[in-house]
Amino acid sequence: MGELKIIKAGPMTTIQDLGRFGYMKYGMPTAGAVDQYAFKIANILVGNPEDEAAIEATFLGPTIQFKVEAVIAITGGGMNPELDGKEIPMWQAVKVSKGSKLSLNGVKAGLRGYIAIRGGIKLPEVMGSKSTYLRGELGGFKGRKLKQGDELSLAKNKEVREFCLKRSIPADLLEDYLEDRKIRVIVGPQGDYFTSKSLETFLTSRYQLTTQSDRMGCRLAGPTLEHTKGADIISDGIASGAIQVPGDGQPIIMLADRQTTGGYAKIANVISIDLPKVAQAKPGDKLKFEQIEVVEAQQELKKKEERIARLKEWLATEVKKRTRYFKIKVDGKLFEVEVEEQ
Repeated sequence: MGELKIIKAGPMTTIQDLGRFGYMKYGMPTAGAVDQYAFKIANILVGNPEDEAAIEATFLGPTIQFKVEAVIAITGGGMNPELDGKEIPMWQAVKVSKGSKLSLNGVKAGLRGYIAIRGGIKLPEVMGSKSTYLRGELGGFKGRKLKQGDELSLAKNKEVREFCLKRSIPADLLEDYLEDRKIRVIVGPQGDYFTSKSLETFLTSRYQLTTQSDRMGCRLAGPTLEHTKGADIISDGIASGAIQVPGDGQPIIMLADRQTTGGYAKIANVISIDLPKVAQAKPGDKLKFEQIEVVEAQQELKKKEERIARLKEWLATEVKKRTRYFKIKVDGKLFEVEVEEQ
């Protein structure tokens, strides 16, 4: 029997980590969290390694009953989380009492939410990862999305009472999940398969996400992109964020569960730090692409990683207050009291 029980699962709730690597040459996708930035921050807030397994929810989150005390953090798309019917903040560490119920509601901004639990989720690794790959029916919880009645065990019973709950992130590290997003790309690797007019159209138009979007990729609808040599190429590797353009001229952005190789020409690749914006786009949202160079993309990635490193350092040293917990008996009744130390 596990420490967490799924009361309601939501339409697409899975266990993910940062993915499995080193197996694409055998045809195995990486899988993993689609929005890796929100995923990492959730783990950092509860004191886990960045790659510890957590819960990813899409559109509508789960309702989970906790059979033990825990510390959680919820990041990503705004799902108005509630604990025992009371609203709790996102992007912040929160204590959960034994017997409490956590509910994530319908998403208001963005698309995907992440629930990290201090200590992590106890599951066997498949090819070095706990991530769920749904098409392969492997990893995660029995290789499938979570459903009502499932019970999860926590990997480590890390202390709750001595853990500082005054952990949140500065506003400049929050993401804006806008309905109209600017996405930076590196043009290529098959840019010569498209007319110069198509490249101009791609970089000046807005493309709307369709309902045919999932963890594998985002299908877009907008002005048609014309090929010079046809859409087909000799199949080659598909990187995360690759933008394929099949014969119908409508782009597809490849995400976590993408196939390992593909035979459609790729007009561009989304830079890694803008992939979370794509991950949090929902059907109906619009994307506009902006070309940058590889060096600039690398510089932007370095800046983002430095900000995350500063956040980890700040959480370790800046928070001076600590919360101590006492049990006090008054007239035969036992009360739990929290006292902050300066």
